[in-house]
Amino acid sequence: MTYTPPPSFTTRPTLQGTFGMSASTHWLATASAQAVLERGGNAFDAAVAGAFVLHVVEPHLNGPGGDMTGVFATAGEPDRPVVLMGQGPAPAAATREHYLAEGLELVPGAGALAAAVPAAVDAWLLLLRDHGTWELEDVLAFAIGYARDGHPIVGRVGATVAAVADLFTEHWPTSAALWMPEGRAPREGEVIRNEAYARVLGSLVSAAADGATRTERIDAARLEWRTGLVAQAAADFVRTPHRHSSGLDHAGVLTVEDFAGFEAGYEEATTFDFRGHTIAKTGPWGQGPALLQTLAILDGFDDERLDPSTAIGAHTILEAQKLAIADREAYYGDADVPMDYLLSPEYAEERRALITDEASLEFRPGTVPGVPPFTPPLRTEYTPPALVGGGGFAGVGEPTVSRSGETRGDTCHIDVVDSAGNMVSATPSGGWLQSSPTIPELGFCLGSRLQMTWLEEGGPSTLEPGKRPRTTLTPTLILKDGKPVVALGSPGGDQQDQWQLLYILRTIVGGYTPQQAIDAPSLHTTSIPGSFWPRTWEPGGAVVEDRLGEDVIADLERRGHVITRAGDWSLGRLSSVAKDHETGVLSAAANPRGAQGYAAGR
Repeated sequence: MTYTPPPSFTTRPTLQGTFGMSASTHWLATASAQAVLERGGNAFDAAVAGAFVLHVVEPHLNGPGGDMTGVFATAGEPDRPVVLMGQGPAPAAATREHYLAEGLELVPGAGALAAAVPAAVDAWLLLLRDHGTWELEDVLAFAIGYARDGHPIVGRVGATVAAVADLFTEHWPTSAALWMPEGRAPREGEVIRNEAYARVLGSLVSAAADGATRTERIDAARLEWRTGLVAQAAADFVRTPHRHSSGLDHAGVLTVEDFAGFEAGYEEATTFDFRGHTIAKTGPWGQGPALLQTLAILDGFDDERLDPSTAIGAHTILEAQKLAIADREAYYGDADVPMDYLLSPEYAEERRALITDEASLEFRPGTVPGVPPFTPPLRTEYTPPALVGGGGFAGVGEPTVSRSGETRGDTCHIDVVDSAGNMVSATPSGGWLQSSPTIPELGFCLGSRLQMTWLEEGGPSTLEPGKRPRTTLTPTLILKDGKPVVALGSPGGDQQDQWQLLYILRTIVGGYTPQQAIDAPSLHTTSIPGSFWPRTWEPGGAVVEDRLGEDVIADLERRGHVITRAGDWSLGRLSSVAKDHETGVLSAAANPRGAQGYAAGR
């Protein structure tokens, strides 16, 4: 059996050039990043400019009150992938005892009790300071312009607001004031403004004005973010109880001291070598190493079992993902995680042997010597006690927003490469407009990443003050012969790495071009405990695009997979940029699904 050849038609070309490439989940962010490259900025200047634009144009998917993770390599040190750590920790008062005393069984999926310390803005400013070349005012000009002067919104923003309209009008009036000024959700194409956020960005520019050097100017803006208007307004606002996804009103616990005590930073990437390529991910405080574990398991199979377009390939991939993600739940967190053992050939062989011709319906973490696995609550459905008899979580897909405001998997992504070879992949998320009430002075709300912690004792991702939640944000950098060749990523919560895995297999094993890999039919497993409230799972569950084909889908069902058909073009939000170091040719590709992501370059 040979690998399924790619279709001759693609929804758009794989862009090629030699100057620079940008790709993201929104065309305005891509265009802004590319404009920076055209005006002499490098990949890091461009990525930061595009990221702040994403705060404005995709407010239903990310915001300045959220978080981000990135992985990058510089032209000066091409063989060293570095993680940009923009995941804030739990506030000092975010103890499991406090949450249990509030009558909670899970950390809420919406509301200020779900908020980690906002980290995205500080991380982007850190990257700009250390690896960019532009002044802060010039980088932020794009986002300030769109926030102050307005931009035409995409339909999904209005659809998201409409989904939580009752929540806004009944419980979150500050959110209704910003997003429903005429008493209704905004319509696609309407020009909307966020003047409060424009003023926040302007305050960062003003704070930077008096610095003697570029480094001092950016550090002054970082200090203003952590100790000035933003920190004070957020801490004051969350003291007032408001509706959470628990169905109850709670006050938040975030303080100005929490803001002041956090700084973004850099970490060494966790890597795995697969078929002549080095795949670089975050540490196990993110879900990224689960992709590496999946590759370690799959590396022992023949190529025909690494083809997502065939029944045996799709089955093998789904089963390997279940095993790796079970380990994510059992062992990952902001803790001492035995990654060397989990990525060892011996352990991968042990896990590989568990894959049979039938779908497993079990939660099967592996055994690590001396480290007892954590087993989370395995619920197939959940309704908070306060919502029994009415309400509850509703909706499927992405974006998924219930009437209570909680959201599964809503995120953005941006990739940039410049002619010098600087390359960055970054996934900003959290702080979406439906995660908690809007803070009026700021024009944005806090994130909800703490919903990825447990209130059960003893787990590596149990809620604990000062610890980072085990985030789903998981950008990818791929290296070959010691040089970065691909920056890749996707929104999608628990699906992010599952969709990226298909791209990696199709490009590295199957020889697909980037756009062919992005366009190809997608699938993922739901037979895992969800990272987002209400943290349920579907034993044996698998979601597939119908384009996978009737024969393949029927075969998966015969093997015991519980299949959900998602339509022809619904799964995956991938984008990527690449560099061929032999020819110097740069390339880029972006997702056609949702008619929102775009790549640009020359």
